[in-house]
Amino acid sequence: MSDAGSEEFEDEQGSLGEYEGDRNEAGERHGQGKAVLPKGDTYQGAYESGKRCGQGTYKFKNGARYTGEWYMNLKHGQGTFYYPDGSRYEGSWVDDQRQGHGVYTYPSGDTYDGEWLHHQRHGQGTYTHHNTGSQYMGTWIMGKMESAGELIHQNHRYQGNFVNNNVIQICPKLKLFSYVFDVGCEQHGEYLQIDQDKGDAEDDEPFITTILKWRPKAVTGLSVWTNEKDSSTSGHKNET
Repeated sequence: MSDAGSEEFEDEQGSLGEYEGDRNEAGERHGQGKAVLPKGDTYQGAYESGKRCGQGTYKFKNGARYTGEWYMNLKHGQGTFYYPDGSRYEGSWVDDQRQGHGVYTYPSGDTYDGEWLHHQRHGQGTYTHHNTGSQYMGTWIMGKMESAGELIHQNHRYQGNFVNNNVIQICPKLKLFSYVFDVGCEQHGEYLQIDQDKGDAEDDEPFITTILKWRPKAVTGLSVWTNEKDSSTSGHKNET
């Protein structure tokens, strides 16, 4: 993403830079004001006891800017950050980091709409590819596709589980999945974990590589799909 060097704010403490606006009895910036900082960055908005606090817009010399809520000089609350490469994040911030729900639009036009934690895609979210319209909808863990999710393409979609951005490889040998087609049917099957012997390594241990091979098993009408976590949760609820 476009964080490097884009969110390093200049220090407004002391008498550095120019300031026009309200002050409190202690002479601190307090209320509405505008600051022009030594390196060329500017801030216009609310202050409290010398800190950016409330609504305000910070413009960087490199063309980036943030408009939104502040607390103690940190982006905190709802706001939009425009990055120099044309990407944009609109959503929730906590202690200067993307956290909570937000929408990130990438320079390519791709978008991510979902939950964030510590600047990373984390929780439930949807990534949409601008050129093809293909989507991933499901769980993210620290920026990676994990657990239950769907890959949605123009005329079919894949439902299953993911680990580290890839289709999960379940030991020992197989995992059931399904591909759902817009014509109103599902193809059920399994991914077989196939070990291929590539000969002997230098330590006389066989060198094994593993691949996954799709084996279709049946075609059926559409069924309602839920992930294992949801099924487990609903099961516990029914017992109480």
